[in-house]
Amino acid sequence: MPRVLPLEYTRNIGIAAHIDAGKTTTTERILFYAGRLRRMGEVHEGTATMDWMDQERERGITITSAATACEWRGHRVNIIDTPGHVDFTAEVERSLRVLDGAVGIFCAVGGVEPQSETVWRQADKYRVPRIAFVNKMDRNGADFYKVLDMLQDRLGSNFVPIQLPIGSGETFTGIIDLVQMKAITYEEGSQGVSYLENDVPDDLLENALQYREKLLETVAEFDDRLLERFLEGQDISPEDIRPALRQATISLKAVPVTVGSAYRHKGIQRLLDAVVYYLPSPSEVAEVRGVLPHSDEVVVRRALDDEPFAALAFKVMTDPFVGRLTFIRVYSGTLRAGVYVFNTSSEKRERVSRLLEMHANDRTERKEVYAGDIVAIVGLKNTTTGDTLCDEQSPVVLEKIEFAEPVVHVAIEPKTRTDQEQLFVALNKLSEEDPTFKIKVDEDTGQTLMSGMGELHLEILLDRLLREFRVQANVGRPQVAYKEGFGKPVHGTGRFVRQSGGRGQFGHVEIDFEPGEPGSGLVFESSIVGGAVPREYINPVRNGIEEAMTIGPVAGYPVEDIKATLVDGSYHEVDSSEIAFKIAGSIAFQDAAKKSRPFLMEPIMDLEVVVPEQYLGDVMGDLNSHRAEIHGINPRSDAQVVGATIPLSETFGYATRLRSLTQGRGVFTMQFAKFREVPQSLTDEIVAKVRGVDSSQ
Repeated sequence: MPRVLPLEYTRNIGIAAHIDAGKTTTTERILFYAGRLRRMGEVHEGTATMDWMDQERERGITITSAATACEWRGHRVNIIDTPGHVDFTAEVERSLRVLDGAVGIFCAVGGVEPQSETVWRQADKYRVPRIAFVNKMDRNGADFYKVLDMLQDRLGSNFVPIQLPIGSGETFTGIIDLVQMKAITYEEGSQGVSYLENDVPDDLLENALQYREKLLETVAEFDDRLLERFLEGQDISPEDIRPALRQATISLKAVPVTVGSAYRHKGIQRLLDAVVYYLPSPSEVAEVRGVLPHSDEVVVRRALDDEPFAALAFKVMTDPFVGRLTFIRVYSGTLRAGVYVFNTSSEKRERVSRLLEMHANDRTERKEVYAGDIVAIVGLKNTTTGDTLCDEQSPVVLEKIEFAEPVVHVAIEPKTRTDQEQLFVALNKLSEEDPTFKIKVDEDTGQTLMSGMGELHLEILLDRLLREFRVQANVGRPQVAYKEGFGKPVHGTGRFVRQSGGRGQFGHVEIDFEPGEPGSGLVFESSIVGGAVPREYINPVRNGIEEAMTIGPVAGYPVEDIKATLVDGSYHEVDSSEIAFKIAGSIAFQDAAKKSRPFLMEPIMDLEVVVPEQYLGDVMGDLNSHRAEIHGINPRSDAQVVGATIPLSETFGYATRLRSLTQGRGVFTMQFAKFREVPQSLTDEIVAKVRGVDSSQ
């Protein structure tokens, strides 16, 4: 069955921004105006279609990215609404990896907030063309031009307004379309359906002409004919502007800026127009590149239906009605329900039982999907996030998705013996869905530890254990995932000799260790010459070091960021083996670790607190007493914004403290920044606590 719409009439977009910027409300309005919803839901009432989880509706935040689709001006628009809270940043990461374009939403009062910056950097990494939407123009203190300055200063892209607001706050009545040079005013009470198009009012004309001039300067760079007409002062029509601005947007040379108020139903239709006019179709983005399995040979896949099938699995979730769902982005070729695909990551064949088009948690059956589609598959048992699915005759491995390491962990145990088996089944299902949620059993204590990105992340997962999987569990207090590092370069000797009659074991290595670059992990090199250590034993040495790094010398936490160079060693013709050199590598690491002035590192968080003026002193005093470093205080129309860094260990329970200090009026956002050395006095305290726990087992 052929596709209904040509590929160039498809848009795959994400809605991304800081928490509470209005992403889900904007998506609800888009679906309403596109005819997908008959009634608009509201986040604050818990009726938003895209926030379908109980936990989302109760908290009024988006937790999991939700996929949907609609049609606008003859185009199919596939939309992923992503979370704004930093604890769920993995949802944004994997969504941006498979999207062709994005709408970044910014609050007209708050401007560029911390998570907005994080999302923007993620989109930069994947080279995703974007449109900016300045939302909440109806709020007191809204300032479009201040936000525009913040966008330019903090995000560094070339932001080009294609719309300007008419008024702000309670006087916000509409927008000026700079492409058409028309004023659009909305009739109150019509839910944005009725609006008037008129000439730009005289009192706003001079400002509008200035910004239109900037728009024309940008597009003229992409079309010599337009440049000539612009320099000659000739009139340039919307039909001339749009293709040039589209080219600028797709090539990441410009970001069109739109404006409105999703909650008050203003500006959404024009935002949809901008999505269709300026964001790319799958055929307009660069072809996807991968490699052949077990090879570095590059393979290119283009967004065409007659190319071999290739898709990336970017999300796994458990649906109570249909079971395990695997979300995929089809990059090339077609896929029919009932056929087998090859997973080049797990090297297993998988049967595609059913293909589903998702609308939040509703689903529509599809018989066949095409290049550019985003759908869910039922029936895949061995596919996880980041795996490549392809035609077995034309294998390819697409680039995997990188996720941040979790920084908080808690101990968990079943309440009853009957809960025990169910607990491990449920935890494994949750870790399949969420790559930033890890489970491990502590070998020393026998405790099961679950790790995540923050208190809220773990709180939501525990809530899901109880509601979805009906598992009762006891949970410990949140603990920080500390790490350890080497303080200076050292040399380590590893010698493993065992004689027990017959063939023995022999491995000897000399290794130089030094602190590595932050985030580099283990960098292993060999400078062996003359075969002092045979080539086949060099990789086992690395494996031995890697294994030994999981338990550090200070308090037993993993060691990070080490450079190890194998410089010498010896072997025995008969007794040497891979296992002997692996153990020798481990011994060399342990020998070096004792001499390296090892130190403990703790996660440091970027913190931003928005607080009314009268509570500023109390909030500052509290932060200073919890080892926070204040970097700046910026006034906002209705509050003060405190920027700081603070150790993660000092943030547990901060939400409760801030509520009591500000009578519930203060809000904060926090995200991981870096690891930093722990002061010695606290190191001694942490080590004593760890050893105390161990000795009591």
